[in-house]
Amino acid sequence: MSEEELELESLDGVGPATKQKLTDAGIYSILDLVSRGPSEIADAVNIDLSKAIDLINKARARLVELGRLEKEFVSATELYKKRQAIDRISTGSKNLDDLLGGGIETQAVTEFYGEYGSGKTQVCHTLCVKVQMPKGQGGLNSGAIYVDTENTFRPERIAEIAENYDLEPEDILSKIIVAKAYNSAHQELIVREVGRLVEKEKIKLLVVDSAVAHYRAEFLGRGTLAERQQRLNRFMHNLLRIAEIHNLAVVVTNQVQAAPDVFFGDPSRPTGGHVVAHTSTYRIYLRKAGKNRIARMMDSPYHPEREAVFILDEKGIDDPPEDIPKRK
Repeated sequence: MSEEELELESLDGVGPATKQKLTDAGIYSILDLVSRGPSEIADAVNIDLSKAIDLINKARARLVELGRLEKEFVSATELYKKRQAIDRISTGSKNLDDLLGGGIETQAVTEFYGEYGSGKTQVCHTLCVKVQMPKGQGGLNSGAIYVDTENTFRPERIAEIAENYDLEPEDILSKIIVAKAYNSAHQELIVREVGRLVEKEKIKLLVVDSAVAHYRAEFLGRGTLAERQQRLNRFMHNLLRIAEIHNLAVVVTNQVQAAPDVFFGDPSRPTGGHVVAHTSTYRIYLRKAGKNRIARMMDSPYHPEREAVFILDEKGIDDPPEDIPKRK
C-alpha cells in the first residue's frame, strides 16, 4: 500500500484548506481520519456533524477497498480465519502468556490494574523489549511508543532486561519512543499524534502508563465527574480505534482505589469506572503474593476467568523458579 493512497487529498471533498485544518488537528492521513470521532472532525474543520460523518464514511470505504478494514458484513468463518492470524507479543512469562491465550494481542486494548508494586510498569517495560524480538522468540520485530504519565519509565530498567535477553541495550532503547504527558490534555494530544509515527517508525506496541492518573488528579469532586468520564471515554475509544486501524497492541495500566462498602474480601477497585471497563478488550488484575505476583483475567470476550503466577526479576517478567501450578 502506497502512502499516496492514504493521503487526505485523495478523498473527495478534501481540498488544500480542509487538509490544512485537519493537519493542524493532528490528522495526517486517512487512517488518522477514521480513528477520530465525528464531533472531533466537525470541530477541527468547522463543518456540520453530518458532513463530518460523510467524510469519515468515505475514508472508511477507502480503507475497506485497500484491505485495511473489514467490510460491514463478513461471515463468522472468514472472521475466525483472520482471528487465527492475529499477532501476539510475549510477556516474558509462559504462565502469563497462557492466561492471555498466547500473549498480548494486536488490534486490542489490554488493561493491567493493581496496587503499587504489583508489577504493572514492569510488564510495560518487558513488553517494550519483547516486541522488538523476532516472531519466533515472542516478538514482532517492531518498535514501541511509551506514553509516561507518572514519571515511571526507566531506560536503565530497559537496558537491564535487554542485557538479560542477550540483546544490545542501545539498539533496544533506540526503538522505543517515549512521550511524557504532563496533564490530561497533553496526554490526549500525544495519542492524537501517534498515527503519524506508527507507520513511519514501524510501531506495533503503544503503552500508556497510566491511562487514568491525570484525569483522577485533575477532576476532583462529584461536580466534575461527568466531564471527566466523557473525556476519558473519548480517550479510551481513540486508543481502541488506533489499535484496530493500525494493527498494533495497546497496553494501558490503571490504578486502584479502596471501596469503602467492602468489609470482607479484596476492597480494591480499578479507577475510571465503567467507561474504562467497557472499552478495554482484556482486563487483568495484578496483586502481590509474597515474592510472587498473581494475574487474574477479570474480563475478556473469550478467555476463562482464571489466574496465573509470575515473578519480577532481571528479565522483567518471568516464571517462578519452582513449577508452581496455574491457579484455577
